[in-house]
Amino acid sequence: MKISSSQEPIRVMIVDDHTMVRRGLATILKVFDDLQLAGEAESGAAAIQLCGEVLPDVVLMDMVMPDMDGATATRVIRQQFPQVQIIALTSFKEGNLVKNALEAGAIAYLLKDVSADDLVRAIRAAHAGRATLSPEAAQAFVETSNLPPAPGLDLTEREREVLALMIEGLNNTQIAGRLTVSPSTIKSHVSNVLAKLGVASRTEAVTLALRNHIIS
Repeated sequence: MKISSSQEPIRVMIVDDHTMVRRGLATILKVFDDLQLAGEAESGAAAIQLCGEVLPDVVLMDMVMPDMDGATATRVIRQQFPQVQIIALTSFKEGNLVKNALEAGAIAYLLKDVSADDLVRAIRAAHAGRATLSPEAAQAFVETSNLPPAPGLDLTEREREVLALMIEGLNNTQIAGRLTVSPSTIKSHVSNVLAKLGVASRTEAVTLALRNHIIS
């Protein structure tokens, strides 16, 4: 596609820890006259630094990289350079990855098996402020969004303390002694914990808490 002299090409920065992926994407950009390679980075930290130096219009951001993941790098770049649009480009379509990327500020989420034409359309759309989600990513995001909330989110701070002591194996009297309150108060807290976790016994509560990492 030829562009007129009055049009500036869309400057694209590529972020991926695999050299061959960066080379392949750079090759695609060279085919289109309205796109220009602004720079390459092999990590999230390097991407943040390079972004400040080259100020691209659009960033193609890998999501899974060592040291700093793509969502973290995306969040920092969007905070420091809000005019830069970011496309998450990854091999993974898990709902949580999609959710994290979009919450971090990515305007698009594509899988790496996307066709060159679809990728270029997404770059142009991102530059114009329009979002793009691959069908697989959209489906994964919907499925994740429909999941029930994680158990334990509604526990109070005191109920979390009680649950932590339950995990240690303390009974109500021992917990009451540790927290310097009456056993009847602890009994009430334990009942609330069981109700909020949707379980019928202390053993089930402890098992659920450990499985879901409710207590850090």
